[in-house]
Amino acid sequence: MESVFAIPYPEIDPVFFRLGPLAFRWYGLMYLLGLGAAYFLIKSRASQKNLSLSSEQLSDLIVFAAFGVFLGGRLGYILFYNPTFYMENPLKILAVWEGGMSFHGGLVGTCVALWIFSHRRGFPLLSIADLAAGAVPIGLGFGRLGNFINGELYGRATDVSWCMVFPQGGPDCRHPSQLYEALLEGLLLFLILTVINRRQTPPGTIFWSFLIGYGFARFFIEQFRQPDSHIGFLFNTLTMGQLLCLPMILIGTIMLLRGYWTSKTANSRFK
Repeated sequence: MESVFAIPYPEIDPVFFRLGPLAFRWYGLMYLLGLGAAYFLIKSRASQKNLSLSSEQLSDLIVFAAFGVFLGGRLGYILFYNPTFYMENPLKILAVWEGGMSFHGGLVGTCVALWIFSHRRGFPLLSIADLAAGAVPIGLGFGRLGNFINGELYGRATDVSWCMVFPQGGPDCRHPSQLYEALLEGLLLFLILTVINRRQTPPGTIFWSFLIGYGFARFFIEQFRQPDSHIGFLFNTLTMGQLLCLPMILIGTIMLLRGYWTSKTANSRFK
C-alpha cells in the first residue's frame, strides 16, 4: 500500500560504535539505559515508601530482574512464538544475537526473579513488585525505540499520512507501531503509574495496575502491528500478543479488586 504522504524512515545504523571486531548496538544501549533509569527511580521511591533498601540490595534487585527479563524473554519467545523451530534446531536457542525475545515471557521471568529476591532478602513481595512495576515502562519505552532503530516489529500496511517504508518490510508503507508502543506502553503508562504511586494504596496496586495498563495498551496497538508471519492470526482475529494480554488484564483486575476489598475489610474492623 503506497502513500504519497509517507514520512521517510530515518535509516539509523543499528551499530552506534565499532571497536575492531566489537560492535556496540543501539538496542543493547537501550537496555542499559532502561536498567540505569530503573535503578535510580526505584532508589528514590523506596526512600519515599520508607522501605529500607541498601545500595547493595538495590543492585542485587536490578541484577535479578535483568536475568529474569533475559531468560524469561528468550524462553517465552521459544515457547509462545516458535516452539516447533527450536525443537528441530535446539542449538538455535542460544543464538540470541539473531533476535527473538518475548515481553510476556520476560514478565514471567521477572516475577520469578522478584519472588526469589524478596524471599532471600526478607522483603514483602508486593512492595518489591510495586517498585519494579513502576519502573518497567521506562525500559519498555527505550526498548521500543531500539526496535524502531532496528527497523523491526513494524506495523501493518496503511495509507495514513505518517506511515513509513521500513527496509525489512517490503515496499508497503506501514504504521510505525514501535513508536505507538513507546508512547502508550512507555510514556503514558509511566505517567499513570506515577500518579497512582502518589496515593495511599494497598500493596500490589501499582503492579496489578501495570498488568492491566500494559495489557490494554498492547492489545490496542496489536491492531496496527504486523503479526508474526509464521503465526498470523489466531481464531481469525487475534494475534499472539493480544492472546497473551488477556490473562494479564484478567488477573490484574481480579487481584486489584481483591487488594482493595481486603484493605477495606481490614480497615472496617478497626473503626
